[in-house]
Amino acid sequence: MIKEQEKLSETNSAHVTNADRIAILDFGAQYSQLIARRVRELKTYSELLPYNTTAKKLREMKVKGIILSGGPNSVYDPGAPQVDPEIWKLGVPVLGICYGMQLMARDLQGQVEAAQVKEYGRALLTIVHHGKLFANLDASIESWMSHGDSVAALPVGFRLIGNTRVTPVAAIADEDRNFYGVQFHPEVAHTQGGLQILRNFVVDICSSQQNWTMKEFIDEAIAEVRKKAGDKRVLLALSGGVDSSTLAFLLHKAIGDKLVCMFIDQGFMRKNEPEWLVDTFERDFKIHVHYVKARDRFLAKLDGVIDPEEKRKAIGSEFIRVFEEESKRLGPFDYLAQGTLYPDVIESAGTQIDPKTGERVAVKIKSHHNVGGLPKDLKFKLIEPFAKLFKDEVRLVAKELDVPESIRGRHPFPGPGLAIRVLGEVTKERLKVLREADWIIREEIKAHGLYRKVWQVFGVLLPTKSVGVMGDQRTYQNQIVIRAVTSEDGMTADWARLPFDLLEKISSRIVNEVAGINRVVYDITSKPPATIEWE
Repeated sequence: MIKEQEKLSETNSAHVTNADRIAILDFGAQYSQLIARRVRELKTYSELLPYNTTAKKLREMKVKGIILSGGPNSVYDPGAPQVDPEIWKLGVPVLGICYGMQLMARDLQGQVEAAQVKEYGRALLTIVHHGKLFANLDASIESWMSHGDSVAALPVGFRLIGNTRVTPVAAIADEDRNFYGVQFHPEVAHTQGGLQILRNFVVDICSSQQNWTMKEFIDEAIAEVRKKAGDKRVLLALSGGVDSSTLAFLLHKAIGDKLVCMFIDQGFMRKNEPEWLVDTFERDFKIHVHYVKARDRFLAKLDGVIDPEEKRKAIGSEFIRVFEEESKRLGPFDYLAQGTLYPDVIESAGTQIDPKTGERVAVKIKSHHNVGGLPKDLKFKLIEPFAKLFKDEVRLVAKELDVPESIRGRHPFPGPGLAIRVLGEVTKERLKVLREADWIIREEIKAHGLYRKVWQVFGVLLPTKSVGVMGDQRTYQNQIVIRAVTSEDGMTADWARLPFDLLEKISSRIVNEVAGINRVVYDITSKPPATIEWE
């Protein structure tokens, strides 16, 4: 079985030989991934590393700068995570965010204390000194705070550069050594000018060349795939989504006919998608797809399974089993390619940090079928070129590879498919109901020109029934939830403010056209606290 920590390490080593790097030391903050994502928006490669990564390792990596993330601890907690003190002697710029700022202040002989008034949410930051870090910003900006401790005394060589009404020391700087600290989170959208602050640090202070481009990634990914696969054939788990479809284009460019695409129809796809997928790849892209019809087999594995984690594991295990069987018929194959993304790996591993080892503790949010569901007797070696990319970066790769908009613009779709959007028992009948309702939802969204304006939109079939009245008759039928969210990368999301007349039309069509549904509801919960999917 592929261990989550090993996979995390793999993501930090591939395809970046020529790119300048910013290291992000992760202290368990909920926004650590977002920091990495924001740095990449600046066309600079960022790596998310354990907080106890040594100065020696960072020197070997030739990092241009270091960002210390926030975290849930107090710097004075027993066993609180610390950095290698040699980091302060590396001679590279360091930006501490929240906990990272407090750690910097304490390590460099300043003083940190529990704040008399904790500060959470929006706060107006007054910039006392613009200098390098706050260049090109207004005199005051809205910032996003989340802290219980505060810097009470500045380290020698530092000056105050920003404060709020509640926090006297909200930003500090030692411009001679290029050490900076901010008590707020510049990486979140709520902070006005947050990306400009990161640009000032990454591009101007660290002198990073903005050479992290998808063209560069593609060239190096292709070279690595060729090196790893050699003359061996590679089997691709093609699902028809953006990730696996883009991966098919990249692998086909890298190894040509040594790529074998296999699409397993597990019965959990959306309406008409299996047929569309095979026909499109064969006719338009000239990439042959082996079509495996296995609906009954997968459905049998879910007989009586209610728990969402068990669903994912059952589907993931059967998914690999089918691949093993089909590979024997078509093979031999040494490698299985998957469109695993960086957030998939992180979410499957969890985000908590063991203060003794610096490793992530596997506190699962959910098991992605291509990570957590892998069986212990996996027979394939994995090729996962996208395991260090965010979703929007894959879309950029797709555009660079001339993947048609009809594919690269598709909404994300979970590996287990509709099986985790049918809450509770999964049956042919319940899948059919959801397919028809989901088709109507997406059809109307597209008709109103909103498909490209939302990150995801889909239906969820609830495991409960409710009373209704149809044709003067009492009904006791199922409910459909409409879920629509806006997002940049799926790590955080807000519920989409769809027009009421559109929701009304979708509801009317579903109730009238889909047998067994008498109620439609709309999910208005953001991520966090919810996730995008219901299971």
